[in-house]
Amino acid sequence: MPKVLLVEDDEQLAKFLLRFLNSEGYQTDYANGQKDALRLFEENVYDCILLDISLKDGNGYSVCAAIKSQNDTPIIFITASADEACTVAGFEIGADDYIGKPFGTRELLARMKNVMRRHQKVSQLLQCDHITIDPIKGIVYKNGAELTLSALEYRLLLVFFSNKNQLLSRDRLAEELWSLTKEFISDNTLSVYIRRLREKIEKEPQEPHIIVTVRGLGYKAVDE
Repeated sequence: MPKVLLVEDDEQLAKFLLRFLNSEGYQTDYANGQKDALRLFEENVYDCILLDISLKDGNGYSVCAAIKSQNDTPIIFITASADEACTVAGFEIGADDYIGKPFGTRELLARMKNVMRRHQKVSQLLQCDHITIDPIKGIVYKNGAELTLSALEYRLLLVFFSNKNQLLSRDRLAEELWSLTKEFISDNTLSVYIRRLREKIEKEPQEPHIIVTVRGLGYKAVDE
């Protein structure tokens, strides 16, 4: 069940939205001010946050900035302040979407599902030790810095990270590279690519801890 935090100072609207969201299968917590909103955020993990700008104490901009400084939980501003300046200010501090009052409940649901779906895709990072792959962008990071790999090196790493802690035979790896190049991958060529990949991702390539050799059987990416 998706979990939502509703931050709204209009009690009547909040009661209506709580009933509606609960009826639609969302577990919803409620706060009417900045202090309670941040407390609930610290105590729970939310799939989406619905955030008004005008609050009982503090304001939505401050809540958004505080949350986005810690993680990328999707935030939708719901507010009567739908002028361009307010919209731009919200997006500049990290809001994922913006809906002006009055709004239809079906539109709100559609926007919630959209931002949660986008966030889920972005969150599907593949990580092992100090190496992270963002499959959506096709980027590899080493200790947070972008790492340059050839197409074959990237494909090989993606296969390893998609099958962490699983034994991969040399034949399986050669088939994966063949599917990209449509050229025969010899045993020696595979060894060269694994060596090059280790030189780029391992802290000590001569004593690899990410892509390890299982003698006589193949390799596997170890995520301890």
